[in-house]
Amino acid sequence: MNDKKNSVNREQEIQVLNGWTVLPVVVLGFLASPALLVLSIIAGNQQELSGVGLGMGIAAAVLLLFGTTILAFGFFTLQPNEGQVLILFGAYRGTVRQSGFHWGNPFYSKYASAAGGKMVRKYRLSLRSRTFNGDRLKVNDKRGNPIEIASVIIWRVQDTAQATFDVDDYEKYVATQTESALRHMASCFAYDHGEDHEVTLLNGVTEVSQALKGELQERLAKAGLVVEEARLTHLAYAPEIAQAMLRRQQAEAVIAARQKIVQGAVSMVDMALRELALKQVVQLDDDRRAAMVSNLMVVLCGESEVHPVVNTGTLYA
Repeated sequence: MNDKKNSVNREQEIQVLNGWTVLPVVVLGFLASPALLVLSIIAGNQQELSGVGLGMGIAAAVLLLFGTTILAFGFFTLQPNEGQVLILFGAYRGTVRQSGFHWGNPFYSKYASAAGGKMVRKYRLSLRSRTFNGDRLKVNDKRGNPIEIASVIIWRVQDTAQATFDVDDYEKYVATQTESALRHMASCFAYDHGEDHEVTLLNGVTEVSQALKGELQERLAKAGLVVEEARLTHLAYAPEIAQAMLRRQQAEAVIAARQKIVQGAVSMVDMALRELALKQVVQLDDDRRAAMVSNLMVVLCGESEVHPVVNTGTLYA
């Protein structure tokens, strides 16, 4: 069984000739070849050249034209933040990163065949930052609850050799690995309810984004890519449990509000009793104090408006 791993390629920056330097030579060759052909024919008609000389002159003109045409295929241009991978007869020779008008070996491969035999410029890579906006995915969080989640990442090509030779299509590789990393990351965090001080998808935006970026960088580094930013763009419960979770959230909100109301009511009743005792407004025994506490708690904690009953007799009647 052959278990050899694919070799990892590394980018080598290479310098090529300035295109403006070679251009006059090519232009001169295109002008000289027909001139040589015409001169050879004229000299042959005037019998200044023998038949052999005429043939050699014509052959030289044809070879000059052919050679100049081959040289013309060596020109290429690069815009800022573009890289040209140079391949000579299947061997990687280097990458040109400097923008401008260049000339290299005419036999450098600049195109590659894609599906259907169509030639595409696979060896010219954009080094600019790109954005990948992923689709919504349905996954299970740490608690097993189905959720919908989506992300956006900003990435760029760092190593052109790895992006060209270590993966088949680095753009599809980004899409596939982003989906895989997002699914794995979502399964490591609860949606909104975890243990004490536990980071969740809903409240730990910074931590979750850093975790997603770290996992994506580890995966995409194999293709010579760099993740500059990663964050969630959509997070919600799946439709089949959204209503149940909404009711749970509403119940928890009601409980939290009740707790606040009760805490506030208890502190107000305690303050009222202390103020009455301190200022000696009225002397209350335990039974009357309990009745007052009960009435105050009903007034402070009740949801509906309270209508007091005025007692016109004695307090102890």
